[in-house]
Amino acid sequence: MSAVVDRLVAQVLGLEVRLLACQARLSARTDPEALHDLRTTVRRLRSLLRPLRGLPGVEQLEAASSRVGQLTTPLRDREVLAAYLLQHNQPEAAHRRMARMAEAYPAVAMSPELTQLLMILDAFPRFLRASQRQRLLKGLRQRIEKRLAKQWKKLDQALHDPAHDRHRLRLLIKRARYGIEAYPELDRLPEAAMPRLKSAQAALGEWHDSWQWLARAKEEPDLQPCVEIWKTTMAQAEERADRVLDKLSRACFKS
Repeated sequence: MSAVVDRLVAQVLGLEVRLLACQARLSARTDPEALHDLRTTVRRLRSLLRPLRGLPGVEQLEAASSRVGQLTTPLRDREVLAAYLLQHNQPEAAHRRMARMAEAYPAVAMSPELTQLLMILDAFPRFLRASQRQRLLKGLRQRIEKRLAKQWKKLDQALHDPAHDRHRLRLLIKRARYGIEAYPELDRLPEAAMPRLKSAQAALGEWHDSWQWLARAKEEPDLQPCVEIWKTTMAQAEERADRVLDKLSRACFKS
């Protein structure tokens, strides 16, 4: 038990250091990957926390993480779309979307949402150690294994649903992948699981981008030159995603 808690504390401290570094990079306004890295770090934190639900301090930390995610999602969407537009000969549309980002980055760095997350995260290792002393973490390894198995089972059921929802599958795949990365010592999955999950996430990500941009094009006229390309890309991504999902299902799950 002590080894599991020690590793959890070490991971939390490592994620805190990464978030502080992202905060400094956002304040400096010079790093185009800072926002992406912040979101990735928050996502890894949430994956670490998900199997710990019910333990002291976890609910507050999950809620704070969620608020940072909600704050940064539209900004990251704008970044990704602007990068696409710049690469596809739409510089004016790209620059319009990036015009306010120089102010947005330090605003995120100093936001109440990120400040609160860092404050709660700083205290969380003490919650874990206090829970350990009070013997509240008895059976923690089994709890984590059970939660991870439940996530994997949900993905299995979704993959075998003929009417599967690609949006939900994308979410379940991300949760499964980051859950494995958060607790690699508890990984009992086939060797092919991780590369298949990464491939499926990438394919569904391309499909989701096209789907989302087509929806935005209905409200944003300067995106109209890209609509036909996105329709084609989305159709191709759907086919590719279906092939990858089939490979994931056959490699990692029983029929």
